[in-house]
Amino acid sequence: MKTTEVLVIGGGPAGLSAALEAASRGSQVTLVDSDLQLGGQLIKQTHKFFGSEDERAGTRGYKIGELLFKELEGLKDCIDVHVNTTVLGYYKEDGVVSLSRGEEDYFRIKPERIVMSTGAMERLIPFPKNDLPGVYGAGAVQTLMNVYGVTPGKRVLMIGAGNIGLIVSYQLMQAGVDVAAVVEFMPKIGGYWVHAAKIRRLGVPILLRHTIVEALGEDVVSGAVIQAVGDKGLEGDPVRIDCDIICLAVGLTPTAELLWQAGCDMQFVPELCGYVPRRDAHMRTSQSHIWVAGDAAGIEEASSAMVEGRLAGLGAARSLGHVKDSDYDAGLASYWQRLSHLRAGEVGEKIRSGLEKCSCDAWEV
Repeated sequence: MKTTEVLVIGGGPAGLSAALEAASRGSQVTLVDSDLQLGGQLIKQTHKFFGSEDERAGTRGYKIGELLFKELEGLKDCIDVHVNTTVLGYYKEDGVVSLSRGEEDYFRIKPERIVMSTGAMERLIPFPKNDLPGVYGAGAVQTLMNVYGVTPGKRVLMIGAGNIGLIVSYQLMQAGVDVAAVVEFMPKIGGYWVHAAKIRRLGVPILLRHTIVEALGEDVVSGAVIQAVGDKGLEGDPVRIDCDIICLAVGLTPTAELLWQAGCDMQFVPELCGYVPRRDAHMRTSQSHIWVAGDAAGIEEASSAMVEGRLAGLGAARSLGHVKDSDYDAGLASYWQRLSHLRAGEVGEKIRSGLEKCSCDAWEV
């Protein structure tokens, strides 16, 4: 049995930021992640971030990851890192977390505080032969290309015109892969126009109000059938697309199993893409020793996840008596100002609407 002041579950943008914030404020932190290395989505992201100087606007995602790793090195005496480590369960009767490092090394941790930054998992959609080799989630394609330097195939059909679908399409083309088309069920593009413009200038059609009908092939993908969508269902003639990869970028769902196990008050919020925990202005859940940050709190961009992580780490450190009230109030105001800027305007309207449904000013004692 190990003990720690703050256990951060998930080492992506939110978890890294939470661990760094809590440690920099004087907490002893244990950071665990199921992947072979920390960074989560950051290590896959070769595009430049938006936002302000505080959010490192103009810096590529993997470079932001490197900056966080450098900060981590400076706090290594305060942060115990475990990669290739999966959290198996949370036992709320005694507050113990069980974990497995690799496949055989089982151990337990009893933390005083927990930050749940477990991220999200990719959604899939049903269609005939969607289990053929060659059908990938967009995150898997990003990992293959940007982490391991492997192109998934020669010609790709992208399903989904959100930010992930548009960005991965451009990254595929940078790697020399032909993108046959981007197929989007909705009547408008879900991602930023700047990402859509880049692939349109390179000749990739974006087919709105279309969907995939089936994958073609016997042992592997050899093509796909797509069709237009009307108010009453499919319409027009099916169209065959020759491709050896079908890439699904149809959204993410918050990874919330541990939050359910912990007994957090959960709420289904469509704007945040699934069940998320209710939280107060400090990112604290209904379980007073548990904070949440990043995609586990609702699907947003990595910039917002990092600021939420800072908020959660700050709150956990303060609850342990490591932060003066005046320092905490200043930090809280600063981080919320940054979040407000990231969520401003028409682009952030959906997020703001979702947060109204699952946020509270403070928990009743």
